[in-house]
Formats: sequence, C-alpha cells, structure tokens
Amino acid sequence: MERLFLVLGEAGIELVPRKLWSHRAIKSYAQRRDKRPSEVLLDISYHYSAMKKLRDWRKRGRPDIVHLCLLEALESPLNKRGMLEVYVHTYDNKVIYINPNVRLPRHYLRFVGLMEQLLLKGRVPPRVDEPLLKVERYGVEELMSKLNPSKTFLLDESGKRVRVMELARQLLSEERPVLVIGAFQSGDFSERVKGFADEVISIYEDPLTAWTVVSRTITAVEILLGML
Repeated sequence: MERLFLVLGEAGIELVPRKLWSHRAIKSYAQRRDKRPSEVLLDISYHYSAMKKLRDWRKRGRPDIVHLCLLEALESPLNKRGMLEVYVHTYDNKVIYINPNVRLPRHYLRFVGLMEQLLLKGRVPPRVDEPLLKVERYGVEELMSKLNPSKTFLLDESGKRVRVMELARQLLSEERPVLVIGAFQSGDFSERVKGFADEVISIYEDPLTAWTVVSRTITAVEILLGML
C-alpha cells in the first residue's frame, strides 16, 4: 500500500442554506454570534426546528461528526508516517482537502469557526499557495478521478460482513485503496456515492459511529504494519 485515502462521505457540514436564512431560529443563532445567517454552519443542535424544511434533513447539520473523525485520523500513527490522506466529501457535493500536517482545534466551537471561515473563503489560511485546508468546488466524481484508486471500499451496515483485521489486510494488498466512511447522522449513502464502491463492507453487526469506524479501521492497518 502506497498510502490509504480516507474519504468522509456525504458529510453533514455546510453553511446554512439560503432557504433557511429568514427562519427565526437561524436569525437568532447568527445574531448571538454576531454573524449573518449565511456565515454560520448548519447545526441540528441549534437549528432543529428550521432544518425540518430541508430535504434529507436527518443527514445534515452534524459538523461534530466530521470534527471527531478528523481528530481520530489526523492524530493517528498512520498519518504521522505519511501514509494517510484525508478528504471530506460534503452533503452538498463539495470536497475539502485536509493537509496531513494540519493541527485542528480540539475545542468544537473553535473548529466550527475554522470551518465557517473555510467554507466562506475557500481556503485556510486564505492567501497562501499551500493552504492547510481547501474547499474544491467539484464533487465526488472528480475526487475519485483525481485519486485514481486501485480499489474503493465503502463501509455501510448493509454491506458484506468482514472482520476489521480482514478489511485491513485487503486495504494493505492494494496500491492505492480508497476507504469511504459516511460522516452523517442517519440514512443511507446516495446511489451516486455507492456507485463508486468496488466493495461494500460492514465491520460490525450493529451501526457504529463514524469516528469509531475511522479509529478501528486505521488501528487495524497500523497493527498489521507493525506500528502498534
């Protein structure tokens, strides 16, 4: 394995959509933070009443899932050894590139502020040639074309049951494996994303949180590589 490409798929991280800007809950939340409604992240913890107007609302507004998954991945020995590349594919079909050397805020509210800046400006820091975080305006199709995987594995509870160590062996047997893990609260992957999977796999009999799946899978790969 040259490196593992981890894609957090259809992640529930986006700025508040235009159709909700005038909702009382959104306006109140933005005012408390001294921002415009268009400048804040959609968050189901604060915007539950407003979000019910959105399509797929149960999948959206969970930036905390992305935060926890990224902390697990970026702090891993696999990443520190230069063998991991992480991308966030958002629900609204954007791609966030994560520089492997970035140190994300541990505090969630600081992370929210960072993501708001990123989605508004397109990159963080905003005026450098090699940003630590960058939003690309292309979708999953272009991402997969760019990554050019030797094989794509998608983790889903409906997939073929495989022990996590066996999944790790399969990943290591590939030159450029892509691992797609859903970074949303509930619901299923869209057919568009599932269509890129060569293998749909489940590592446990019941649903697991996305950050648990990220942690267990990366750890299994590290064990087989002798890092742990």
